[in-house]
Amino acid sequence: MLKPALIVVDMLYEFVYGRLRSPEAESIVPVIKKLIDIAHSHSVPVIHVIDQHYPVDHELRVWGEHALAGTDEARVIEELAPSSRDYVLGKRWYSGFRGTGLDILLRDLGVDTVIVTGIHTHICVLHTVADAFYYGYNVYVVRDGVAAFSREDHEYALNYMEKIYGARIIDGSEATKILSHTTG
Repeated sequence: MLKPALIVVDMLYEFVYGRLRSPEAESIVPVIKKLIDIAHSHSVPVIHVIDQHYPVDHELRVWGEHALAGTDEARVIEELAPSSRDYVLGKRWYSGFRGTGLDILLRDLGVDTVIVTGIHTHICVLHTVADAFYYGYNVYVVRDGVAAFSREDHEYALNYMEKIYGARIIDGSEATKILSHTTG
């Protein structure tokens, strides 16, 4: 039986409603909200990995100033606000694993499988999935629970993650079944 965690990547005001928003961002919120609720009801860990940049971060050279630690833009949107039982890990790079302690947390929780949702499919989701693969996790990506700047970016990233990292691309209903049938 799988021992999953639900990973929510960068569902921040900056990426849902702000300057670096995905046009599809709002459409994935209900899917992610439902998965969070299912995870909570089955004692599956929910982990938000979120941009919390410092003004000196290298990534800002590419994207400009965004999601600076302590700003409103770097907060998880209200609709998906972490509960007291959720984990929130700040990140300064694309991957949710790089410098965040995510791998250690997952191992401490006994997790062997990650179900990944969030923004942007072709950037932070892709790099988080790459590292999950490198660390040896079973990886699922929720097709209707991730979004990118464009449909082309989204589809490219999903295909890449499936072919190169062996990620299983599933929809929200399949993710619900996995979260509902776990060792909890």
